[in-house]
Amino acid sequence: MARFSLARRRQLTLAATILGSSLAFVDATVVFVALPTIERDLELGLTGVQWIFLAYSLSLAALYLVGGAVGDRYGRRNTFIVGVLAFALTSLLAGAAWDGGVLIAARALQGVAGAFLTTNSLALLRAVYAEEAGRAVGLWTAFTSVATVAAPALGGALVEFASWRWIFLLNLPLAALALALARLGRCDERAQLRLGRLDLPGAALAATGFGALTYGLVEGADKGFATVWWALALAVLALGAFVVVERRVAEPMLPFALFRRRNFAMANLETFFAYGATYALLVFATNVHVQFLGFSPVETGFVNIPMGLALVLLAARFGKLADRHGPRLFLALGPALMGVAALLFLPIEERADFWTWGVAGIAAFSLALAVLVAPITATALKSAPSEFAGIASGVNSTVSRLGSLLAVAVIGAVISVVYRSRADTGVPLAKAQAGEALRAASTDAFRAGMVVAVALAAAAVAVALLGIRNREPDAREEVTEAEPAAAGS
Repeated sequence: MARFSLARRRQLTLAATILGSSLAFVDATVVFVALPTIERDLELGLTGVQWIFLAYSLSLAALYLVGGAVGDRYGRRNTFIVGVLAFALTSLLAGAAWDGGVLIAARALQGVAGAFLTTNSLALLRAVYAEEAGRAVGLWTAFTSVATVAAPALGGALVEFASWRWIFLLNLPLAALALALARLGRCDERAQLRLGRLDLPGAALAATGFGALTYGLVEGADKGFATVWWALALAVLALGAFVVVERRVAEPMLPFALFRRRNFAMANLETFFAYGATYALLVFATNVHVQFLGFSPVETGFVNIPMGLALVLLAARFGKLADRHGPRLFLALGPALMGVAALLFLPIEERADFWTWGVAGIAAFSLALAVLVAPITATALKSAPSEFAGIASGVNSTVSRLGSLLAVAVIGAVISVVYRSRADTGVPLAKAQAGEALRAASTDAFRAGMVVAVALAAAAVAVALLGIRNREPDAREEVTEAEPAAAGS
């Protein structure tokens, strides 16, 4: 293997983590454009179509913590490589699926692999880049965002001109490239791995609890929480047992002492609120409400382009500034801009209003994402000791996902309640909704939802200003110019 400088190995590692994580993020969304075709070819029915999405989402959310813990024990790079390889194999199974059951099983296994590769991609950047992790996370965010935004268009082209199977089979050469880059980028990461055995009871309880909670939030928002009470009850019981087990075992998967580190606890608390506000705007303001105003799906896609561009152009810059000056300003400014964006959407009543208030709201939201995403992720990772980088990544990924799911569920419920208080028929924020009274009810309901988004953003600002410190005691340097390590790297 060629001898590369440390700087080049860092770049190769960054490229590998971007490519590997993009596979997981893209497969979470690209399948949507293919669902009608898949349903027709495999005769799945509505329930089967839903499980193609749910199977992936459930296993992904359930195993973030476990994936991070495994990386801490056995090496983040090695775990990332295994995750990418597993993702390629399960993508092959999905592409070759001969019936709906096989495809759903393959999607669940893809989620398992995705959880291991995404958490360890961030943990690997934390280990390799050390105090420059903010800029690296910014670049990771920018390029994975490009892949995620471009995925529906690419998926649509593959489905229309080739076959839906290619949305999975295309992962194979990309995964092979990610594997090659990860191996070429090996560094002496010197981050001490955690010793001892993996806490299997804790891992099982965490997977059960977070999986059940994710199912309850997704299905409850769609069908009503009364229909999924059992999933929410199971989540409470499993997560309660997880806390008891983690406090009693000698080597817990998630040491709660991590939460005594101020920035770790506060960054994750802010992540919960900030990602709640983020997805409130993404789902309702820039998608559902835009189509309610009369925009087509294609036009709606163009409306969301500025957010991707802002991340590509600015995320790494703000990550680097946070590395240099400390994260507090950026962690306060980002959600403050989100709150401003939500307020700017309030006056919109007709499509014509979008070109003034809506454009201003999109601009504020785009800048907010660029300011916030890299610094908040890097703060959560850097505030944990290096030997816990994997579990720190798993915690942050889990918190961000739960915050977004809960916010969408709560705001969706608020919108429904407000709409029903003003109209007896119709669907809130229905596309091209007719009737002045129904449109007025939908507008009032949307505004109520945006008020909740403002409250979430304000909570995130408060956490940043009162809880985040610009400087905390840091772990020792993780990377040297030594020869690439064969293990633990």
